[in-house]
Amino acid sequence: MQNHQPIKGAIAIISAGVLFAGVNTLIPKLTSVSSIDASVVALVQYLAAFLFLMPSMVNAGFFQSLKTQHFGLHCIRVFLSAIGIQCWTMALAHPIPIWQGIALLMTSPLFVTIGSGLILKEKVDKKRWIATFLGFVGAMIILEPWSEEFDWIVLLPVAAAFFWAGYSLMVKKLSSDDSPTTMVAYLFILITPFNLLIAMTNLSPTGFSMPSFSDFGFLILLGFLTALAQLAVAKAYNLADASYIQPFDFIKLPLNVLAGWLVFNWVPPGKLWLGAAIIIGATMYITHAETKLAKNSDGQ
Repeated sequence: MQNHQPIKGAIAIISAGVLFAGVNTLIPKLTSVSSIDASVVALVQYLAAFLFLMPSMVNAGFFQSLKTQHFGLHCIRVFLSAIGIQCWTMALAHPIPIWQGIALLMTSPLFVTIGSGLILKEKVDKKRWIATFLGFVGAMIILEPWSEEFDWIVLLPVAAAFFWAGYSLMVKKLSSDDSPTTMVAYLFILITPFNLLIAMTNLSPTGFSMPSFSDFGFLILLGFLTALAQLAVAKAYNLADASYIQPFDFIKLPLNVLAGWLVFNWVPPGKLWLGAAIIIGATMYITHAETKLAKNSDGQ
């Protein structure tokens, strides 16, 4: 890898985790003091993030990268991402405790493994299938669907993980023909219309309610933090290999637990750490196996 600077890459991905923890704390804080709908939060948040990111994207050849033979597939890809964003924002606005949401969101690579085998017809060995199964066992430990206190709303982070996995599979499929810049360009061009469409379908009977002046302040801050977090993630993967970065990405769990405790006094039960440890272990094994497979393919 050119410009390989693993320490700076690790710092960048941890910085992204801190920023996302701020975002994940601000959303339930905003919706607890405002009647603003979660779909409108996602709409304005990502529109603001797009505006903040525009200068850096133009410098990266944003508009020059729009040539593609797969516009329809890009539309499907971004729509999956938009649904994932809406599910996640609804989960935080409900509010589902941040620790629970983040732990369940980490099941996304497990869905990617299933999709790679069943949809993309890639060869997935027995060990990776076992790791995927164990990962979902970890999710069940956190969810406790057999409990009398189980509420279906807690499946929203799992739904977000599922749709974001579908998005990742589409990226994987399209990456053979289109550049990463093209992926990012279409993501940010199409995400606002799709979020607007979803927000319009979620309108209350009384119609669209404009966010207040203070709401807009919250939303612009959300967009700014989201933009910074996305830049930090991009920088991290530019500076270091994905297999090196992945373990540092898991630091987002304790960061979000800390944020939830400081702001909402949410204290996670012991089942979180057991379930999360199983999910993280499964994800790390799958990441390691895929990295090893990719290196072997490159060497042939």
